[in-house]
Amino acid sequence: MTYTYNEAFEASKKYFEGDELAARVWATKYALKDSQGNYFELTPDDMHRRIAREIARIERKYKNPMDEQLLFDLMNHFRYLVPQGSPMAGIGNNLQVGSLSNCFVIGLKGEPDSYGGIIKIDEEQVQLMKRRGGVGHDLSHLRPKGAEVKNSALTSTGLVPFMERYSNSTREVAQDGRRGALMLTVSVKHPDSEAFVDAKMTEGKITGANVSLKIDDAFMQAAIEGKEYTQQYPIHAEKPKYTQNIDATTFWNKIIHNAWQSAEPGVLFWDTIIRESLPDCYADLGFKTVSTNPCGEIPLCPYDSCRLLAINLYSYVENPFTPNAKFNFSKFKEHVMYAQRMMDDIIDLEMEKIETIIAKIEADPETDEVKATELNLWKKIKDKTSQGRRTGVGTTAEGDMIAAMGLTYGTEEATKFSVEVHKTLALAAYRSSVMLASERGAFPVFDYKREVNNPFMNRLKEADSELYDLMVKYGRRNIACLTIAPTGTTSILTQTTSGIEPVFLPVYKRRRKVNANDKEVRVDFVDESGDAFEEYVVYHPKFITWMNINGIEVKDNYTQEQIDEIVAKSPYYKATSNDVDWLNKVKMQGAVQKWVDHSISVTINLPNDVSEDMVNKLYVEAWKSGCKGCT
Repeated sequence: MTYTYNEAFEASKKYFEGDELAARVWATKYALKDSQGNYFELTPDDMHRRIAREIARIERKYKNPMDEQLLFDLMNHFRYLVPQGSPMAGIGNNLQVGSLSNCFVIGLKGEPDSYGGIIKIDEEQVQLMKRRGGVGHDLSHLRPKGAEVKNSALTSTGLVPFMERYSNSTREVAQDGRRGALMLTVSVKHPDSEAFVDAKMTEGKITGANVSLKIDDAFMQAAIEGKEYTQQYPIHAEKPKYTQNIDATTFWNKIIHNAWQSAEPGVLFWDTIIRESLPDCYADLGFKTVSTNPCGEIPLCPYDSCRLLAINLYSYVENPFTPNAKFNFSKFKEHVMYAQRMMDDIIDLEMEKIETIIAKIEADPETDEVKATELNLWKKIKDKTSQGRRTGVGTTAEGDMIAAMGLTYGTEEATKFSVEVHKTLALAAYRSSVMLASERGAFPVFDYKREVNNPFMNRLKEADSELYDLMVKYGRRNIACLTIAPTGTTSILTQTTSGIEPVFLPVYKRRRKVNANDKEVRVDFVDESGDAFEEYVVYHPKFITWMNINGIEVKDNYTQEQIDEIVAKSPYYKATSNDVDWLNKVKMQGAVQKWVDHSISVTINLPNDVSEDMVNKLYVEAWKSGCKGCT
C-alpha cells in the first residue's frame, strides 16, 4: 500500500501530538518512499517496524538473539534508542542503493600530492556523498605554495585552490534535498596552515566545507609561552624539504580572530585525539587517524566509516521535574548494552549494503576504467568496516535530562552528574562489546597488549577491573564504540534538547503573518511595509512538561514579561545555550570526554559582542580540559 506525502504528514502529525516540525522532518527525511514520491510508511511506527525486522534478522544469526518486539519497543516513539540519519533512512530500504554509514574519512596510501592523487580523492569524495555519506579528509600531505613541481607550473599553488575544488564538488552533490557534507583538515605544522585558516574569510569562498586545524601540544605550549614554532614539509619527515619558524602566539591570535569573526576554523587538539585513540593502537595495521567526519565527533582512519545511534537520556529520568526525580541507572545500563548490540548488528547490515553497492557498480554498463575508482573505494571501505567494526553509540537530550533532575546546566553539580551518566554508558557499552566478542568473536586485529598504555582503556580498567579481565579473555567486538554527535533532526523527533547541548530557548515568541480575510486573529505587530503579524508563543516540548507538572497553563498569548517570569521559576533558567557559563560548558565537555572514546560535537554559542580575549580563554581552556576539539 502506498500513501501521499500529505497522508504521511497528517498521520505522523497525530503521532507527534500536533508537532508539525517533527512530522515534516520525519516525512521528508526518513519515511520510506520511492523516487516518484510514493510513500510506503504512514507513521514512524512503520519505520520502527522496518528497522526492528531487519535487526532481528541479523540477531538470528547469533546466540541469544533479541526479538523483533523488544527491538521495536526500544525504538518506539523515539523514547530510548534512536538510530540516526542514514541507519534510520536506510535500514530495510531496498528502493535506493545507499550506505548506512553517516560518515567516512578517505586518504590514499602513500599520501600522493600529485594531480592524480588530488583528483582521485575528489572522485572518491563525490562517490561517497552520492550514497548519503558525509566525508572528511586531510590536506597535510599536499606541497606548500611555492614548492618545486616537475610540470609546466614549476611551483605548487599550495592548499587553497584544492580546498575550493573539494568544496565545489560538495555543493554539486544532492542527497535527497540536501547537499553533501565535508570536513577539510590540515596540520598546524604545515607551512600553508595560515593560508588554510584564512581561506574561508573571503565571502563566497569554500562554502561547501567545514575546516578545522589539527593543533599539536607543542604549538599550544609555544603559543601560550610566546615562543617560536617550526613548520615543515613533509610534516612528519625527519629531514624535511622545507622548514620555517613562526611566532606561535601571532598565528594563534589569527586563529582566534578568525574564529571570533566567522566561527571557523574549528580546532582539533590532535595530540589529545591520538593519545586517547584506541584505534591508533593499531595504526601500523591501517587504523592511523588522519581526519574527522564533517562535525568532528568521529576521528577516523582512511576508508573507515561510522554509523550513529543516540540514546535519549531524558527518558531515564523517573518523576521528571519533581523533588522525587531519579535517574534509572539500572534500566540505562541495560539499554546501553542493547544499543551496542544493535550497532554491531547494523555493521552486518552495512556489509550487506556495501555488497549491494559493489554488485550495482559491477553491473553498470560503463567500462571497467570508468568504474574502477568507485569499485575500489567500496572494497576498501568493506575491508576496513569488517576489520574494525567501529560503532558510534551516543546520546541526546542531555540538557533536558539535567533540567528534569532539577539541576542547572553548566553548574559543578550538573557536570558531576553528567560525567557519572557517561561513565556508566562507557562501561556498559564496552561490557556489551566484550560479551559480543565472547559470542561472535572479537574484531580481527584485537590485541589487548597493544592497548595497555592507552589512557582511555586504563580509565575503563581502573573503573571496572572485572570488565578488563573479561576483555583480555574474550577480546572486544568493536575497535571503538562511543561518540556524542550533533542530533539536529534526531532531537526534533525525540522532542528534546540536542546532543550534549543545553536548551536553545525554553520558550520564545514567533510571528505569523495576518491576511486581510483571516478570522479570529489579533494584530500584535505591523512592519514598515504595513504587513500585519500576530505573535504567538513557541514552547520547547519538555518545558511544556515542566509547566504541566507545575500547574502552569500553556497558552500562546503570554507577554514577554510573563514568559520571563515563568522561565525564571524553571530549571531551564540561566541554562540556555545563550546564557550558560561558557567556560563551565567547556570544562563539562572536557570532563565528559574522558568517557567518550571518539569525540564530542559541541558548539559554544557566543553573543555578537563577545571579545576575542574570551574566545581565546575558551579555546585554551578546551585544550587544558582534555577536549579533543572546539568550535
